[in-house]
Amino acid sequence: MFDFIRTNRRFMMLILLVLVLPSFVLIGFSGYTNYVSGDKELVVVGDSAVTLQEFEMARRNQLEQLQRNTMGRFDPEVLNNRAAREMLLESLVDRRVLVTIANEERFSVSDASLRNSIAEMPEFQEDGQFSADRYNQLLAAAGLSPRDFEQGQRGELALQRVVGPVTVSSSVPSVVLQRVQAALTETRTVRLRTFPVSDYQKDIAVSDEAIQAWYDANKDSLMVPDQVAVEYLVLNEEAAMQAVGEVAEADLRSYYEQNKSRYVTAPRVNVSHIQISVGEGASQEEREAARSKAEAIAERVKAAPESFADVAREESQDVGTARDGGQLGWVRPGTWPAALEEAVFALKEGEVSGVVEGPGGFHVFIANQVEAEKGETFEQARAKVEEEVRRQLAAERFAEQATRLTDLVYDNPSSLEPAAQGLGLETRTVTGVTRDGLLGVDEVGEQAAAASSDAVIFEDPRVRSTLFSPSLLNEKANSGVIEITPDTLAVVRVASFEPAHVPALEQVKGRIETILAAEAASKAAAAAGEQALAALREAGADTEGQDEFGTPLTVSRMDTQGLAKPVLDAVFAANASELPAYVGVTGPQGYVVARVEAVEPGEENPMLATGLSMELSRSLGMAEQQAVMREMRATLGVKRTAEAEEALSGEEG
Repeated sequence: MFDFIRTNRRFMMLILLVLVLPSFVLIGFSGYTNYVSGDKELVVVGDSAVTLQEFEMARRNQLEQLQRNTMGRFDPEVLNNRAAREMLLESLVDRRVLVTIANEERFSVSDASLRNSIAEMPEFQEDGQFSADRYNQLLAAAGLSPRDFEQGQRGELALQRVVGPVTVSSSVPSVVLQRVQAALTETRTVRLRTFPVSDYQKDIAVSDEAIQAWYDANKDSLMVPDQVAVEYLVLNEEAAMQAVGEVAEADLRSYYEQNKSRYVTAPRVNVSHIQISVGEGASQEEREAARSKAEAIAERVKAAPESFADVAREESQDVGTARDGGQLGWVRPGTWPAALEEAVFALKEGEVSGVVEGPGGFHVFIANQVEAEKGETFEQARAKVEEEVRRQLAAERFAEQATRLTDLVYDNPSSLEPAAQGLGLETRTVTGVTRDGLLGVDEVGEQAAAASSDAVIFEDPRVRSTLFSPSLLNEKANSGVIEITPDTLAVVRVASFEPAHVPALEQVKGRIETILAAEAASKAAAAAGEQALAALREAGADTEGQDEFGTPLTVSRMDTQGLAKPVLDAVFAANASELPAYVGVTGPQGYVVARVEAVEPGEENPMLATGLSMELSRSLGMAEQQAVMREMRATLGVKRTAEAEEALSGEEG
């Protein structure tokens, strides 16, 4: 089932869309407005309403879908805020508006349009054509009947007809497109002079009074959120390796022999042969005659090994190799009959064998090249062998330990010590874990989770969500076993809880001093830069004071040459009627004075124009669609109730 989902992701997203969308189009328009009764109304839309039950169901569906898409790694707290609830409620209202208008205006979709729409879905196509077999197979795998799926699609297509034409019919006037393209492709040649903040920091002194005043005025920004100190256990490959212990020498040698090909390259020999054939039904006399001929040939080529290839072409009766001088290529142990291998592997390079009886008759061999066995002996490979054996044993031990860890944690819910002692694991402690992330060393000290080697564990939103669950936060219970990665498991418990608070001045004094020094240095850099800018503008085209500018850069809005956005915006805002033009702006590292020396119109780019036209038309279409939605909302009299405010504030029961 999981393989099916992985290989058909787009289709599964389509199915989820049909199943999850709050309009529940599978029950049709007529049943929608009567879907729930006696429920709290959050937003009235004409004669119907978006209800609390519908809103809560949509929230659950939204969370479940995000959890599926992230393999359980999505942090539910991301959606636990007013902004996320507001966005979801607004989407439900828009959906209800579309359904209401579609019902009132009797928007419908013909069977032919429905068939064409489904046939065009890539998920149901094979070789570019609609496949009925694939259609039925995918729907069955998703647990949908064709009738239900088609009814849902018919509803979706009907809704698209409400505002869809507005979007697709939007187009940007050519004059607008030309001006946007001209703005994007225009180039300006500019040189920069920077007044770095770092040059002014050494002269900054921050008084205690200034630090106290900043602390008093900015306490909200210093607020440290709720945080926990955490005790935890980690079971990973390293821990499993330590549990393996010593491996017997005999086991290491056995593993080496069984996997010798990984450490040793077997010998091989490149050979040629001359064959004198003997048929299966040959008489003894015929066999002797063939042997005598082979022996004569052997004597001949032993006397002149360099003639072996020529003699093979003349005398060898192996038609397949004779024309190549008897060439057989490389031979490795275990590929030939034993008698032949014994003969060829006994040869030295360039040496000719005697007559060897084998398949097909009698053979004379010559060793063209010989390569001896090479690689590592057991002693040379011992450390590598032991590492591999221990790793394999650790993988087996890991599975055993994972099961035992689960049992020990379950049997001892209020302490990690039994599990630590039973598995030989170390109980570790970190601090500064919040619902939304990890605090730094400067905020909580050296034991900060953010600075530990296990930071990745606490960066996992599932772990943080577990730590702030009632059972762990209030009862200090152990968590269950959490799979961080396939080879890393963790168990956590809250050692202590510290509510949100503003740190004492002494704890944050250094940080405040750094902030104030940076602000003062930035002001000093800006003052120096603005003074230089005023002098340059007064000098005009004179060259005085201009030697400190850098090398020229040619920039455009599409090719920024690495300029920070504030600097780039200032360069293109400069008045180009009189050049050079000077502008100044505070950038990321200090104050920047830019000298604009040349302005050139951009070149026409057909590909850019096409892309711009599509993107601008899409943006315009979306804007017009939103305007139509606002008008339809006003026509239907969309109105929120008091219960909506409770739901958005998270106060609903």
